[in-house]
Amino acid sequence: MEYLVFLASMSALIYGANRIIEQSEHIALRFGISHFVIGATLIALGTSLPEMATSISASIQGKGEMAVGNVIGSTTFNITLVLGLIFLIAKTITPKRDMFAHDSAWALFPFVLFLLMAYDGAIGFLDGVLFLMMMGAYLLFLNKQETGLAHEEPNCENFSLKQSAFWLLLGFGFVIVGAHFTIDSAALIARNFGVDEWLIALLLIAFGTSLPELIVSIVAAKKGNGDMIVGNIVGSNVANFTVVLGASALFSPLPVNFATHGFDIACAGAASVMLVFLTANRLYNASAGIGLLAIFALMLISGLGQFLA
Repeated sequence: MEYLVFLASMSALIYGANRIIEQSEHIALRFGISHFVIGATLIALGTSLPEMATSISASIQGKGEMAVGNVIGSTTFNITLVLGLIFLIAKTITPKRDMFAHDSAWALFPFVLFLLMAYDGAIGFLDGVLFLMMMGAYLLFLNKQETGLAHEEPNCENFSLKQSAFWLLLGFGFVIVGAHFTIDSAALIARNFGVDEWLIALLLIAFGTSLPELIVSIVAAKKGNGDMIVGNIVGSNVANFTVVLGASALFSPLPVNFATHGFDIACAGAASVMLVFLTANRLYNASAGIGLLAIFALMLISGLGQFLA
């Protein structure tokens, strides 16, 4: 039964992601907003809702370690698996925006702040407030970046804001519900095999909550929309550390055990550093994809090693 639920949930994710991409492009064209900003805000926050729901639920239930594991796993999955696969399967990814000049700090700084906040072994209430304030700063930064930029005014005679809003909300609904049941079914299958909570969060739940980013990026790649792909990944990772961890820490402290899970955290850091390196050199190609997938493989091998130990 769990396997049928998993397949049905995946179908819902794919359908919802198609609706999100379609309507987000319409909105971007109608209001002259860049595809990067749409990907880094509207889509990134929407596809991060599964992480938020899962981590907040874990925090409320006193399972803060699962909340942290979900964020660390999702960050690594988003950069290594999602971008790695996109770079391999897409013919060309050529973002118009200079990602390194504008966004490299946002790709790395949230992770660095996480390390500083977790140095004492936990993410507390005040840390959570600071994280949420950082998300506000990120949104203000993006708004300032857009101000004064000239955008081509397309023909939008048939555009309907109400219709687009309806399909956009429907898409988010399918993504959220699909991710929810994907997580539940995957976690149930994992527990039947005796996998501990950190590994469930780091691998299976993180994979499930990263599916929206993966599906959205694949659809965007087919449309040749490189700005939306990278914007979605950068924005999702900012949201993971700021909104997801920040909101979860408001309910209860989130323990961080560097001694036990240091390698997994290091993989997330290596992925973040590599994202900055790739944007600096504009390496959006298959070779970069292989490098990213190598980091993913290291984390996966480490996780499997913990499971078999």
